[in-house]
Amino acid sequence: MPNFPIVDTHLHIWDLDRLLYPWLANVPLLNKNHLIGDYRRACGPVAVAKMVFLQCECDFAQFQQEADWVTEVAAADPRIRGIVPWAPLEKGIAAEAALAHLAANPLIKGIRRIIQFEPDQEFCLRPDFVRGVQLLPAYGLSFDLCINHTQLANTIKLVRQCEEVSFVLDHIGKPDIKSGRLDPWRAELKELAALPNVHCKLSGLVTEADHANWTPADLQPYIDHVIACFGFDRVMFGGDWPVATQASDYPRWVDTLDVALKGAAPDQLRKLYVTNAEAFYRI
Repeated sequence: MPNFPIVDTHLHIWDLDRLLYPWLANVPLLNKNHLIGDYRRACGPVAVAKMVFLQCECDFAQFQQEADWVTEVAAADPRIRGIVPWAPLEKGIAAEAALAHLAANPLIKGIRRIIQFEPDQEFCLRPDFVRGVQLLPAYGLSFDLCINHTQLANTIKLVRQCEEVSFVLDHIGKPDIKSGRLDPWRAELKELAALPNVHCKLSGLVTEADHANWTPADLQPYIDHVIACFGFDRVMFGGDWPVATQASDYPRWVDTLDVALKGAAPDQLRKLYVTNAEAFYRI
């Protein structure tokens, strides 16, 4: 375990009495309230100093209510230093009103859209969506890229059109760890990492592996490649709680990552677990 308090850049919480989450009907293990007190207990011996909340794909009409609710939760647990909500970026320039309203909340640091579930493989290249992403720097907002490995090629095309936007790739682009498949993810991740405005979260690996039978050795080549591509200056830790509980408890994931990085210097680990996240999300 890290011997210092860490920053978790990828926290999910939801209250089914407050908001609707249609996708949870298909995931019985997660289809119940997951609140900040539950997260606190789940962390166990891991000391978490700061967290960034990531939108949880509530009913899209409720995206503002989700941000407002998490702002209330942050008042009770001020370790929540950042919120990354959903926003209607596919509206292009017409998304400005929503972005302006969100950005008026100082806790809101970026926007996330789960591109992974869009049926159109070229959704992220639609001109209006690209324009919506291009608006983000004017509001001081970054963009979390949530894709799977089959969408990396188009994601690179999106990022190339948005040089002023600060991006972070969630869950290392969701490679097919369960099948041990490295290519073409490996080459495409290297190409994405060559773009200086992209960071990468070491998060969500366990849920891309065999949930019941994964081993640290299954994850090692993916972790190694992320570090080789992004170095220690553009990577950050993410817990992905509670989604990751489908495959691991929180301390096990932190310990697995810590062991995988056992050759890293103390200052490199502090960058990954703390300072890169503080700088990227301005927390």
